[in-house]
Amino acid sequence: MALHMSSLFLRTLREDPADAEVPSHRLLVRAGYVRRVSPGIYAWLPLGLRVLRNVERVVREEMDAIGAQELIFPALLPREPYEATNRWTEYGDNLFRLKDRKGADYLLGPTHEELFTLTVKDLFSSYKDLPVSLYQIQTKYRDEARPRAGVLRGREFVMKDSYSFDIHEAGLEKSYQAHRDAYVRIFDRLGFDYVIVQAMSGAMGGSRSEEFLATAEVGEDTYVRCTSCEYAANVEAVRVPAPAPVPLEDAPAAHVEDTPDTPTIETLVDDLNDRFPRGDRPWTAADTLKNVVVMLVHPDGTREPLAIGVPGDREVDEKRLEAQVSPAEVAAFEAADFQAHPGLVKGYIGPGALGLEGTTGIRYLLDPRVAEGTRWVTGANEPGRHVVDLVAGRDFAADGTIEAAEVRAGDPCPACDGVLESARGIEMGHVFQLGTKYAEALDLKVLDQNGKLVTVTMGSYGVGVSRAVACVVEGNHDGAGIIWPRELAPADVHVVAAGKDEQVLAAAEQLAADLEVRGLTCIVDDRKGVSPGVKFKDSELVGVPTILVVGKGLASGVVEIKDRRTGERREVPVEGAVAEVLAEVGRA
Repeated sequence: MALHMSSLFLRTLREDPADAEVPSHRLLVRAGYVRRVSPGIYAWLPLGLRVLRNVERVVREEMDAIGAQELIFPALLPREPYEATNRWTEYGDNLFRLKDRKGADYLLGPTHEELFTLTVKDLFSSYKDLPVSLYQIQTKYRDEARPRAGVLRGREFVMKDSYSFDIHEAGLEKSYQAHRDAYVRIFDRLGFDYVIVQAMSGAMGGSRSEEFLATAEVGEDTYVRCTSCEYAANVEAVRVPAPAPVPLEDAPAAHVEDTPDTPTIETLVDDLNDRFPRGDRPWTAADTLKNVVVMLVHPDGTREPLAIGVPGDREVDEKRLEAQVSPAEVAAFEAADFQAHPGLVKGYIGPGALGLEGTTGIRYLLDPRVAEGTRWVTGANEPGRHVVDLVAGRDFAADGTIEAAEVRAGDPCPACDGVLESARGIEMGHVFQLGTKYAEALDLKVLDQNGKLVTVTMGSYGVGVSRAVACVVEGNHDGAGIIWPRELAPADVHVVAAGKDEQVLAAAEQLAADLEVRGLTCIVDDRKGVSPGVKFKDSELVGVPTILVVGKGLASGVVEIKDRRTGERREVPVEGAVAEVLAEVGRA
């Protein structure tokens, strides 16, 4: 039965909500698809729920097509499985924790690796039972510190998570590829532009990892792609090509110099070129070594200082750094921390104070560009003084390397001789080869062909289902409102009765009934006392791809069909309107 605007639980808004920052947030609220309950938590209203269910249908069809089997776990979960994998601690403040009336600890599930693993362990014991892929479409909970952008980044969200279980690595690779191919089909059907990029596994663990990012200027993820080859990666996963070692024999001796009035890298470089010019070329910011100290806050609450050395022409990228040190979080190194480590001279920190051999013993990690034999200008651990021509590998060493410096457009591609360009996106899907991390923690083993117990190897695959609704809007809207792809729209046709005449309303009702009989779903704007202009605006805001207008042309025996996607309008005879609409939506 058609939905009627006169009784539909819907109120459209002319003004943007005050807290809306991105187009999808503004339009989903204004068009009556979602309603804010509290920060990061939204109710799905009737039209929004229809779209959400359509996204679920697309995901479910493609998962079923690869032989994955659907189940559903509770959202309220006991502490013990997450304790076994240490994620009760590792998740930190992002986990919603609660106690029951007996004092037992529970959590609201942020993801369900543990439950999937334990269920397979309970039911399967032989290689003959594998491979198997299981999935669910379920509400998840994460206590986001900064929920924003409507349903794009919420504390409660709908996600499809699936897991593959195989007896060996070859099987895992096959399962991974099957899921990856299914994701390509899912995102092709959802109707927005996306890229597939290399990614970090993060707290999930595992080896191979790729993200499906919807291209969007409002995206929180930055990725890079090569202008010459197919390389693409989330910036957190970019690996800097390390330069070849430089011979040490001809390097000048290091010397400490007074460098007053050089509070910035730029003023330091100017001073160097004025007072200590190089013979081969001018000094640049890339010749300076900037040592940044941060505080790592581990999930158990312990705090550990960490120093990172990066070329002075770059900043430390906090997201890249956090990806490398996860599950620890990165906090600023504050005045009290400097007081607790008097060997650190703020603004003039040098390698001599850092690392196992340094005066402070603070762990020290270097950017890969700081290769053996390279010459640097850096702090001398004394106020107003720098050391010049400090040579890596000869004069100082570190405890290791870290990929924490910002990645920029124009950087060399790690895979070829090309250069990188930068763009932004929204993470919509993530596929991991988990390997045996969770199987080992929870003792998931089966008997192999020789009767020996072997650990099962796993893959993990997620799709942001509720996030996809917003992502589609980000890529499909104009100044008037949403433009839904046909497969996701809340209805096939929006029938607008544009006039006060009862004949107009009767004709609109009859056309909608005839379309419904032929398998189409309709929204009928039958509201009395509402002007045609308001009805037209609402039809464009709501975004159904085909709009059928029954108005003053009815007297001449015609109605209007409008394509919301292109704006094209055409008049057709009333008698042939149903056939024309069926052809328009591909049901002829």
